[in-house]
Amino acid sequence: MVTGVIDYLQGMDDLAVVLRLVIATICGSLIGWERVVRRHSAGIRTFSLVSLGSAVATVLNLYLANLDGLSADVSRIPAGVVSGIGFLGAGTIIVTGRNQIKGLTTAASLWVASCMGMAFGAGYLAVGLSCFVLVMVANLILMRLTVKIEEYSRYVSIYIEVEETNGIKKLRKRFSEMGYSIVSMNKTKDKTLSGTDSALMVELDYGKSHPHQKLMEELNNLEFVSYVEEV
Repeated sequence: MVTGVIDYLQGMDDLAVVLRLVIATICGSLIGWERVVRRHSAGIRTFSLVSLGSAVATVLNLYLANLDGLSADVSRIPAGVVSGIGFLGAGTIIVTGRNQIKGLTTAASLWVASCMGMAFGAGYLAVGLSCFVLVMVANLILMRLTVKIEEYSRYVSIYIEVEETNGIKKLRKRFSEMGYSIVSMNKTKDKTLSGTDSALMVELDYGKSHPHQKLMEELNNLEFVSYVEEV
């Protein structure tokens, strides 16, 4: 019975096509839901529409290819979808004033959601559902693993505001006492909280894995430090 249902859903019957579009929309919505929970720009509506649109484009391509007397290139529309979604994804990527790149995961998720929608639209349900599961695994499970690895990396990048008078000199000395090697230290043009402090972007190397939170706490307790955050 299950095999029969799958075979039906992979066909070009109108109801089968509609059901595939519904599946594509639901899976896209769930991927978007995960992005909303993490407070990212593209959310449920964006992802559902990307997945649905990709599925519709693929179904339309198959429909045109099956019309009598019409010679259609079955790869033309999917190729256009893949490149088109690239422009949409690029719009979600921003570089902050502190050289932080945000939106890469959302852009990648949008691109993959379009590919998933095309798989559903073509009737390749196994690939579409596998893609959905793997995207959720990457965004939910691997994301936590990534955060854990970054939290204990030997390298750490920080934005810090220190006293303008001798603050940088004191900071260099403190890093040396804590066992950190300064990979780079650059002044930024960011407006500081006090208005008179020096704002710095610093990259450090501890030489081995260590908890970054401990470093942040120690820096926050220094009298000449007004503000610090990991970037």
